[in-house]
Amino acid sequence: MRKRHHNITLYKQKKGADWSIAILCAVLGIFGLLMIYESSNVSAFRDFGDKYHFVKDQLTWGILGTLGFIFASLFDYHKYYKLALPALLGTVLLLILVFVPGVGIHALGANRWIGLGLFSIQPAEIAKLSLVIYLSAWLSYKEKGRFLPFILLVGLFAGLVILEPDLGTSIIIVSVSLILYFTSGAPLLHFLLLLPGGVIGTVLLAITSPYRLKRLTTFLNPSIDPLGASYHIRQVLIALGSGGWFGLGLGASRQKYEFLPEATTDSIFAIIGEEFGFIGAVILISLFVLLLYRIFKIAKSAPDKFGFLLAAGILGIIGMQIIVNLGAMTALLPLTGVPLPFISYGGSNLIITLVSCGILLNISRQQVTRKRA
Repeated sequence: MRKRHHNITLYKQKKGADWSIAILCAVLGIFGLLMIYESSNVSAFRDFGDKYHFVKDQLTWGILGTLGFIFASLFDYHKYYKLALPALLGTVLLLILVFVPGVGIHALGANRWIGLGLFSIQPAEIAKLSLVIYLSAWLSYKEKGRFLPFILLVGLFAGLVILEPDLGTSIIIVSVSLILYFTSGAPLLHFLLLLPGGVIGTVLLAITSPYRLKRLTTFLNPSIDPLGASYHIRQVLIALGSGGWFGLGLGASRQKYEFLPEATTDSIFAIIGEEFGFIGAVILISLFVLLLYRIFKIAKSAPDKFGFLLAAGILGIIGMQIIVNLGAMTALLPLTGVPLPFISYGGSNLIITLVSCGILLNISRQQVTRKRA
């Protein structure tokens, strides 16, 4: 009589967290501090009499973000399931408060911040993570007829962010939400229905706003209005071109002398390319690719669907920011004002990114490996 051998999948608990996430966060964060100093010391000394002004701010936010990272790495990610709805409602309230006089801060033609005494927060950054947590909880179980509620929810978040106005962040919110929706197993037909509407909506938002229309036209033709609408992208390309293969050297940037707009925030990659050249830019991009790969591995080995979707959503948040920022800096995409994770100056983005990576570390603590027997 023949013996039957069955293939049995055994699940073995993996010991230890993926510390490569923590190491990459530290390396990128420290490099970000260096580049913020390099890109801001001239303007900081001129405006505040302290060339370390922006670095001190970023270091403070980095310390707060590190504390958030440690807490999130120790906090069982399954508990976010029950916190998802309160976090979502709280974020909606924050997104509304930016428009309330005396609470929201109106600066640079936008309402994106809430003042809290000595510091301010940017609710749109919080919205990216809270929406990912809620969608991960909601989409982790099957439910019929949630296509329309999904559209309304994402539309509410994206609409409030667009009103600030912040088209770049709203694009990331919509993109990451769609990634989660279809990663969870939604029908392809829904994607085919949403794609044309998304493209048409983005184009309409771009052409109905004067400053967005200027960014779109300069993207299509960077040579028009070199001292006006296309000045920003031209200075970015000049900085990258000046760097050549190996760069001008640390501290040798010329663009930081008030030539390049947003040198410490959205355009900081141009300063990196100018000082470290093509080789330095490739090394930085390689670190980002390695980080995204490690996040992908964590998502793939997550012990449950909630953990899988949560890691996939964080992968989408960080990955989309990198793609949109670098795409804009290399003239492959229109300028949208999206920061480069870990590198650009900005407290809310840095803190939320570090907390997100802490969540990933907690998921990796509980991931499993599969063996065939």
